[in-house]
Amino acid sequence: MLAISFREQIVTAVVTTVLVVLVADITLVDLPTVAESPALSNVSTPLPEPRTPLRFIATAYCKGQTTRSGVRVRSGIAASDPSILPLGSIIRVSASGDYDGLYTILDTGPAIQGRMIDIYIWSCYEALDFGRRPLDVTIVRLGWNPTDSEPGRINEEFQRREKEWQPKHLFSRPLTLNDAPPR
Repeated sequence: MLAISFREQIVTAVVTTVLVVLVADITLVDLPTVAESPALSNVSTPLPEPRTPLRFIATAYCKGQTTRSGVRVRSGIAASDPSILPLGSIIRVSASGDYDGLYTILDTGPAIQGRMIDIYIWSCYEALDFGRRPLDVTIVRLGWNPTDSEPGRINEEFQRREKEWQPKHLFSRPLTLNDAPPR
């Protein structure tokens, strides 16, 4: 009895594997073939314009389980003032040493106002060591809509949001945007 069920299991596994391979071969697109297609070779895409880094004040946080957007906290997530950088924005952080890279704005916080970001760091010791520092932020995408992320549109929308922004309260520890980042 065991031999029959074992054989059935082997046959089922082999048939399933063959079907998966056949479906994968049918659905996968051979990228070099598509790129050589005459219909696509005439399409020209303009080179992206360089975006200007903006000076922000950054802090780090380590507590919490869920972000404002409903996603669980993890590396690569940052919080911002949604009136300046709306949820879904993607930013490139530089001048922060080990924490340079791309971050998605998926969280907010009452103390995060204006040109401030709060980077999620798993280790609370590292978050405390990160402190409060100025750094350069390049906006890659503003909000969830990619069509709002053309370089000219980002600059225009960011400047409009920044002009409309009103501080909610004064910070207890002022730090100017022109301070040099710590080395």
